Amino acid sequence: MWSRLAYTFRETGASLRRNVTLTVAAILTSAVSLFLVGGTFLVQRGFDNLLSKWAGGVQMIVYVNPTATPDQITNIRTVLAQNTNVVDVSKLDYLDYARSLEEAKRLFAADPGTLNLLNQTNLPTQFKVVPIVGKTDVLVQFEKSFAGLPEVKKIVLARDQIEQISKLRDFVQTVTVGLSILLLIGALILIWTTIRTAMYARRREIEVMKLVGATNWFIRIPFMLEGLIQGLVGAVMSCGFLLFFNRLWTNGVVKLKGDNGFQALVVSNSFLNFVMLMLLLFGMVAGAIASGIAASRFLDV
Repeated sequence: MWSRLAYTFRETGASLRRNVTLTVAAILTSAVSLFLVGGTFLVQRGFDNLLSKWAGGVQMIVYVNPTATPDQITNIRTVLAQNTNVVDVSKLDYLDYARSLEEAKRLFAADPGTLNLLNQTNLPTQFKVVPIVGKTDVLVQFEKSFAGLPEVKKIVLARDQIEQISKLRDFVQTVTVGLSILLLIGALILIWTTIRTAMYARRREIEVMKLVGATNWFIRIPFMLEGLIQGLVGAVMSCGFLLFFNRLWTNGVVKLKGDNGFQALVVSNSFLNFVMLMLLLFGMVAGAIASGIAASRFLDV
C-alpha cells in the first residue's frame, strides 16, 4: 500500500518537473479562466442584489417612518388598497422591521458600518407596490398623492432603472461567461497536452509495466494526480485573484456616495467563500478528468 502511494507521488513529481513550461502554462490559463468564472458569479450576485428590491414586478416602494404606529401603517395600506384601478392589491406587500433589515443586509453589504447602526428607531419599513398591467405610467401621479400621507418617509419609483440594470447585467454576464468558457477549454487542452507529452516520453516504460502485469489504473493514477494538482494550483491562484478583485471592488463601491443603491453590488463574504470552494472543487475535478482522458489514449500499447 505505502509502496504504491510512494510510487504515485514520486512519478507525479517527476512528471511535473519534466514538463515545467507546459505545466506553468496550464496552471496560469486555468487560474485566469476560473477567476473569470468566479468573477461572473460575483457580478451576477451583485446585480441580483441591486434588483432584489424590485423583484416580482414592484414599480414603487413606499417607505414608512420607523415611528409609525400600527394604526398609521394600517391607514397607509388602506389608502393603497383603495386604488384598485392602479394597484394590484393581491401583490401589495408590507415589509416589517425584520424583513426590511434582511433586505438592508443585501443592499448595504459594502458598508458594514452603516448596517451596524440600523435598528428599529432608524430603519424605515416599506410597502412594495405592483401596478396593474399597463398602469405603470400612472404611478408618477400616484406618487404625488401619497407623498403627504402621515409617516410616509419617501416614495421611490423604479421607472427605467430595472430595464437598464437588467440589460447591463445580461451584457456583462454574456461577455464574462464567453471568455471564461474559452479560457477554460484552453486550460483543459493544455493539461491534456501536458499529460500526453509525459506519457509519450515514457511510452516504452509503460509498455514494460503492462508486460509485467501493471493495470491501466495503476499507470493512469499518477497522471490523473498530476492533472488534479495543476487544476488545484490554478484554482488556488484564481481564489487569490478573486479575493484581491473583490477587495478593490468593495473599496471602490464604498466610496460612491449618495442614495444610488450601488452598494448592493457588493456580495457577502459567505457567498464569496462558497464561490471559492466551488472553484477549488471544479479545478481539481476538471484537471483530473482531462488527465484521465489523455492518459487513456496511450494505455493500449
